[in-house]
Amino acid sequence: MFAYLCGLIARDSYINDSALPREVYKSFLFTKKSKMLQKTYYKTKDYCKVKFSFEPGNAKKVDILGLNDDWKKPVKMKKKKDGSFGVSINLPKESRHEFKYLVDEKNWLNEPEADQQAMNIYGGTNSVLII
Repeated sequence: MFAYLCGLIARDSYINDSALPREVYKSFLFTKKSKMLQKTYYKTKDYCKVKFSFEPGNAKKVDILGLNDDWKKPVKMKKKKDGSFGVSINLPKESRHEFKYLVDEKNWLNEPEADQQAMNIYGGTNSVLII
């Protein structure tokens, strides 16, 4: 089975939502060495496996909302022993997904290595994943 792997490496900072104060973000620092977003394309499949992973400081819970245009049903990220969170999901090829991370049910964060950013109706931005 042929797989094309495209990994995106985290930078020192991440794109934040302008609706939240800057001090909120200081406790949610992503590590420079971690792969935060990784896409695996399969030649014979009609989907792409996307792995989300990051370290949001001292967070207790992280969800992803907006994938597959579903802002009501969160994709729950699992907390690992090292304190990071992660989840892998299959998304259809040739698709576009706006999403945000919801940390501890109150702080909305964008993916720093998303393919694009898009304005939302609240005056902030959403992360965009293009498969």
